[in-house]
Amino acid sequence: MIALLTLALAQAPAPAPGPDPILAGLEQARSWLLAHQEEDGAWGHWRNPGPYDDAWSNLETHRSWQAAVTGLAVIALADSAEAGPDPPREACRRAWTRGLRFLCRRLPELRRPSDWDTDVVWAWAYGLAALTRSARHPWLDHPDARDLRSEVETVGRFLLERLAAYQTPLGGWAYYADETLARRPYWTTSFVTAVVVLGLLDARELGWPVEEDRLARAVACLEHCRLPNGAYAYSDGPLPAVDGALDIDQVRGSLSRIQVGNLALWRAGRAGIGAGLPREELVRGLRLFLAEHRFLDLAYQRPIPHEAWYFNSGYFYFFGHFYAAGVVEALGPEARAEFGPKVARHLLKVQEADGSMFDFAMNSFGRPYGVAFALSALARLRPRPRVLAVPLLY
Repeated sequence: MIALLTLALAQAPAPAPGPDPILAGLEQARSWLLAHQEEDGAWGHWRNPGPYDDAWSNLETHRSWQAAVTGLAVIALADSAEAGPDPPREACRRAWTRGLRFLCRRLPELRRPSDWDTDVVWAWAYGLAALTRSARHPWLDHPDARDLRSEVETVGRFLLERLAAYQTPLGGWAYYADETLARRPYWTTSFVTAVVVLGLLDARELGWPVEEDRLARAVACLEHCRLPNGAYAYSDGPLPAVDGALDIDQVRGSLSRIQVGNLALWRAGRAGIGAGLPREELVRGLRLFLAEHRFLDLAYQRPIPHEAWYFNSGYFYFFGHFYAAGVVEALGPEARAEFGPKVARHLLKVQEADGSMFDFAMNSFGRPYGVAFALSALARLRPRPRVLAVPLLY
């Protein structure tokens, strides 16, 4: 027995010298997020709307963005609660509880900003993601948050109704409306649809009332957006296709959409909805993400949307890494060992000295959403302790 144990320990990898860079970056990002929560429990504010305030001067747009960013921060704190050698669990829990209370209060109040602006869909989508994540978290059983349990489900059910009302005739969702000015938008994008599909799948697992036909239509819409080369068309239409060599629907313009689309279709397939995707397609998408990553780097922090090669925008950056980390987590320990450090490197290289990150300076919400996306991604990509299995002899 002793000889077997000695042999197993000798074959175990030696601990890496010094702190792990992923955990170090995670702790910095988490500290920044904890230090920048608003007094009302939210993250982000419209006090500094940025260079595009002439187009987005509607207060309802900013209220929607604030709710969406707060949803991301609530997710990030829950995801990173156990990460690191000495995580500030109590500080995270208190901030998480305040953020969750804000969401339960704010989400039912949100309204469509204008006839063409439906950014409220982002708040509903990430609000649903935050509520479904919170419904599973043990922090909801803490005396400070126990009263929120029924409210979380009540607001979650309300969000399901609002998302159903804004599902387009094509089966998906977007954040702007077309020129028809109809109440139900028609414009449909693959990436918003994928985000909502993931939220619907989470709600379905909790037993919340998800209409099966609506979910099936959303999955079918996303499948329709997936092109033979593995990319996802930006918008759904009668015949999604690549228009030119430098089009946004080429793989190099679709790197971030590939991650969220693949994750949503893979999870839907496992739930018995749609054709699903094999594991090999998720791996293929990650390899494309890393091999062509320079096109996300070229768009990073550029001030004009879609001005970079393949019409990439700066705000694709953290969105794509967040869902790439979700794909890595879904694929399991072997994929985390292979892809985790590679994806995390592209987050850590842009982290600033104060621990924050941002990819687009459109408004004051950019930094908190960048940190929240990155913090959650690093938590999913972080190294896990290796469990040493030793045979027992009797």
